[in-house]
Order: sequence, then C-alpha cells, then structure tokens
Amino acid sequence: MVYLTRKLCFSAAHQLRVEGLSDEENRRIFGECSRLHGHNYVLEVTIAGEPDPRTGMVINLFELDAIVKDRVIARLDHRNLNEDVEEFKTTASTVEMIAKYVWERLHGAVPEARLHRVRVWEDQESFADYCGEER
Repeated sequence: MVYLTRKLCFSAAHQLRVEGLSDEENRRIFGECSRLHGHNYVLEVTIAGEPDPRTGMVINLFELDAIVKDRVIARLDHRNLNEDVEEFKTTASTVEMIAKYVWERLHGAVPEARLHRVRVWEDQESFADYCGEER
C-alpha cells in the first residue's frame, strides 16, 4: 500500500460562536475567534492505494487536483464559511469540523484509490486530521 499526499490551499473567513449563547459567553469560549476573521488554510489529502504497474501512480495528480478543487476548494475559497456554506450555517466552523466536511465531500469521489486522511491546517500551529468514522 502506498500513501500519497497532495497539498492545496484556500482562504476563508469564519466566526466561531454557538447560537443561543450570549456574545459574552461566546467570547469566553472562543476568545478572539468569536469575531469574524480569516485564515489561509492548507489542506492535505492523503490517498491510499497500489500504484498502477504501467504508470507507477496511485492516482494521477491532475485528476486528484480537479476532484479536490471541484468538490472542496471551489466551495470554500474566499467564502465566509458561516454565511456561504450551508453546512456551517448550523455547525461550528472549527478546523475539526472543516476537516470532517472535506472528508465527506471527497469520500467515494476518488476513483481507483481510497481516501486515507484529510488534514486541515488553520495556521502554522494548529491542524485537524479526519480519517472517517470507520476507523
């Protein structure tokens, strides 16, 4: 089994808050992140599979890029996640939930390979991994 990771980037704004809590309570829980702010996210998509004996590739990177750009990047890049992405209108747009969102958008969409892991870097110090619920 070979694991291939591709890195892509997107920029998005979001605001961490829980509906039904006061502004003060949201500030206590989320700090400065309770205000609208943005990140330059780095997305790592890891695919597992056996290399094709003819090409030596688990998946053609151009094909993988097209899938990720269509199913994820085009939906998140330069968006306000809380307002522009349906799933985050009612779910906190934490880096953990963004990683899960990406997994759900890509799972089953990569032909001839298996999605192994999604990693989303929110900044240089923080990232979340999601590997699906079957693990």
